[in-house]
Amino acid sequence: MALLFLALSSRAQQVALKTNMLYDAALIPNIGVEIDLGKQWTASADGFYTWLSSDHRHRYWQGYGSYLTLRHYFGTTTPFYGKGSGKGSHHIGAYALGLTYDVEWGGRGYQAAHFGFGGGVEYGYALPIGSRLMLDCSIGVGFQDGEYKEYLPMDGHYVWQATRKRHWFGPTKAEVSLKWLLGKKGGGR
Repeated sequence: MALLFLALSSRAQQVALKTNMLYDAALIPNIGVEIDLGKQWTASADGFYTWLSSDHRHRYWQGYGSYLTLRHYFGTTTPFYGKGSGKGSHHIGAYALGLTYDVEWGGRGYQAAHFGFGGGVEYGYALPIGSRLMLDCSIGVGFQDGEYKEYLPMDGHYVWQATRKRHWFGPTKAEVSLKWLLGKKGGGR
């Protein structure tokens, strides 16, 4: 990671660290990095992980995965900053996702049998709220594919009920992120 940061710094690229506050509200710790590729393009990688459990009635909330996104910003000469001070930027992008989960709230449980994959397109708007802090909101639609197992917790065991396929098309990404900008403002351009 340090080598990546040094290589980007030597090319005077803008880098942003971010966290999705929607995931934070759902008690899913997450972190991401977005890198200026030049000419209004960025690439980002976001990861999340949670493992919450309760011995009372076997309540579990487990999940981990990541998003990889390629974005194009409009109305700006460099990503992250709109024209003029304090103005935001619209952006569109394409993303890929991978995730797994195990959710059980005292009744029926659902566990991804394997790592699920998907992807889609997104639209968003990034607004500066400080000299190095931005609010970035986006929504994505696409598909998610995978297999999951339904189970019932009984007498300290997890009793398999069925294996099902998930072929979902619809919203697959929602983001209200805080971004902290590193490096020279405007990417040194």
